[in-house]
Amino acid sequence: MEKKKKSLIDIVKMAFIYIAVIALWQISYWLLVEQFSIVKAYIFPSPLGVANSFVRLIENNLLFFAILSSFRKLLIGLSISILLGVVLGLLLLQYKFLEKLLKPLILGFQTLPSICFVPFVLLWFGLNDTATIFVIVIGSVFSICISVETAIKSVNPIFEKAARTMGANNVDVFLKVALPASLPEYIGGLKHGWSFAWRALIAGEMVSGTIGGLGYVLLIGRELLDINQIMLVIIILIIISVAIEKLLLGKIENIARKKMGQA
Repeated sequence: MEKKKKSLIDIVKMAFIYIAVIALWQISYWLLVEQFSIVKAYIFPSPLGVANSFVRLIENNLLFFAILSSFRKLLIGLSISILLGVVLGLLLLQYKFLEKLLKPLILGFQTLPSICFVPFVLLWFGLNDTATIFVIVIGSVFSICISVETAIKSVNPIFEKAARTMGANNVDVFLKVALPASLPEYIGGLKHGWSFAWRALIAGEMVSGTIGGLGYVLLIGRELLDINQIMLVIIILIIISVAIEKLLLGKIENIARKKMGQA
């Protein structure tokens, strides 16, 4: 009971802080734009303007379909990244010469912004969803690969030794010991892969210019000099990112750690 009460108090405090920030933001807009004309309206968004943009995009169904379009491409691209990343990570673990040969390249590609690959995919695939999905894959697969390798390497070697003394072979050690023990670390790494994929998605949608997706709505806001629409999309991107990381991936990671006795 005491814990629930404390959580409720924390929620009220956070809500109060957010309301105060929004109120200060609106007052700043009113003073700088409407009263003293120090700043132009097209470069300074306001909470009311953002709210109006939200209502407008909801009424014409553009926001709803943009979110669906973005998530469709994200799920396809991230699924491919997870599959390729797991396979590549396991190959690096199994074959040391591949690790020496490919790991420096993988680390190098991981540090590159995904937008660097956009000119290539536009030439290869043109202005379509395939180009965006490819950018998602290339932007997240290397992070997932490194996460798989690091997670399995971080498993306590005592677990493997104990399994082998009980007669476990290589397959049993991997499937019944290394893989379950590395799962919490891998899920933690998957959160990084998700964040890379999310950023790559928006970059790909904006540069490819294909109709549909939050990146396209952001691009339209730029073309129309609608700073409120741009700000609205940014806020939505932040909310979705935090919600998925905290409410989905974070919960899964906590469950996995509790199963393994790490929390």
